Amino acid sequence: MPQMAPLSWLILFLFFIMIFMIFNIKNFYMFNYLPKSSISNKNIVTYNWKW
Repeated sequence: MPQMAPLSWLILFLFFIMIFMIFNIKNFYMFNYLPKSSISNKNIVTYNWKW
């Protein structure tokens, strides 16, 4: 029945938006960002430029 086609398009649209949001949330919480420690700051080599 062609009259029901927009309803299935809306359901498909909501379904793909839901999957997109779940995928983004999963990727957001998958990474563990470690805070910078003071030990890592000591390993940075600084250059003193003499002009």
